[in-house]
Amino acid sequence: MRRTVASAVGVAGIVAGTLGNAGPAQAAQPRPAPVACPASVGDKATCYTGQDSDGAYYAIAIPKKWNGSLIVHSHGGPDLGDGSDPERSVGDLDRWSVMVSEGYAWAGSSYRRGGYGTRMAAADTENLRRLFVADFGRPERTYVHGQSWGGNVAAKVVETYGKKNGPYDGALLTSGVLGGGSRGYDYRVDLRVVYQYYCHNLPRPGEPQYPLWQGLRPGSTLTTAGLRARLQECTGYASAPEERTALQQRNLDDILAVTRLPERTLESHLRFSVFTFRDIVHSRLGDRNPFGNQGVWYSGSHDDTALNAGVERFSADPGARRDLSYDSDLTGRVSIPVLTMHAIDDPTAFVEHEAAYRATVDGAHHGKNVVQTFTKESEHSELSDAEYADSIAALDSWARTGTKPTPRSIASACATFDRVYGTGCFYDSGYHPKPYASRVRPRPGGLAWPAMTSAQERAWSRIDGVGIAP
Repeated sequence: MRRTVASAVGVAGIVAGTLGNAGPAQAAQPRPAPVACPASVGDKATCYTGQDSDGAYYAIAIPKKWNGSLIVHSHGGPDLGDGSDPERSVGDLDRWSVMVSEGYAWAGSSYRRGGYGTRMAAADTENLRRLFVADFGRPERTYVHGQSWGGNVAAKVVETYGKKNGPYDGALLTSGVLGGGSRGYDYRVDLRVVYQYYCHNLPRPGEPQYPLWQGLRPGSTLTTAGLRARLQECTGYASAPEERTALQQRNLDDILAVTRLPERTLESHLRFSVFTFRDIVHSRLGDRNPFGNQGVWYSGSHDDTALNAGVERFSADPGARRDLSYDSDLTGRVSIPVLTMHAIDDPTAFVEHEAAYRATVDGAHHGKNVVQTFTKESEHSELSDAEYADSIAALDSWARTGTKPTPRSIASACATFDRVYGTGCFYDSGYHPKPYASRVRPRPGGLAWPAMTSAQERAWSRIDGVGIAP
């Protein structure tokens, strides 16, 4: 491993980019400092942490038997703290130590602040790659890996910085929120209004009222514990079925049937529709509404007619929807190898997000650069380490040789890695997800993909202040 003459001072971004409108940092920043590695990494690598000139904390690990390639990681969330959390990147390194075990250097950013901002997070990811190059030298290959919302971030990295013969050689998107922001949260919009129709406690009748697209009124002091208490009060979700009242059970049955959400992740989806929606609307979009549910027919309840007559309705502000779309929607303009992996029974980012991504890249005529794999698992962030190792090896081989893998060839190779990790191989190489609209009720005009075309992106990029500010 060599160090370049230039240190990380001055590494940050030389690339111009629009965010709304921010690219990688351009100020001087201190060099990474050696630290003890997480226990899962141990003495297999040398670890570093630091903070870049935009305030984003990061963690880096370089294996003692480095294969010469780098994985830059984009984490999920988003976390909602005000600043950058130094523990986040260290925790991600611990979680993804399998990549270090496979011989890859690993670098992950905590992002410069909490809250929503896909282009901001993509810029922070790219800035960390540049920092690594300035301090440790240019890797033989560089891959970006995104998990959950980080899959959306990494896909944005691919479209913004991943040009052919550019700094990235491929991308691995696992359990990704690949439907983008303007459509990818519609089922949580539905949950927010359907929940309030049945429960009437968010807000309660005697509390200050607000439109539900806000998620939560800006000045509210409601906590996550308080939210769980209200959910329990209405549905008894945390109680055994025999301990629920008849009304609680009916409320729970109706909410789950209408929204098509799994019971085990109902609370986390509601939490997003409350606290993260407030962040998006109030903190990022200046109290403008990017969401709508006009024209949506809700079904599956014990009385659909009453539900549709009584549920709150609203339309998106066009400027707010444009800004959320510009920040997070994908054009499908993919010029490098992209491999995805998704659990078929993912309870958080439904597998139909993969159908949205396939429709997006095919709609942009770049589908040849994407291979999608699916597993018979039922988790969101904890799939098999053997599968993660198998996936990065398949992507690396594709980038090196130009030979595109297939879902079947990837599944066949997994046994080699399972002999090391013993976590199992659960691929279903013949699976194809149903369309996104089969799971999430489409809004009028919401069936065509990409949700944002390349032409729209170019036109919007010329608007001063477009998107979500970093």
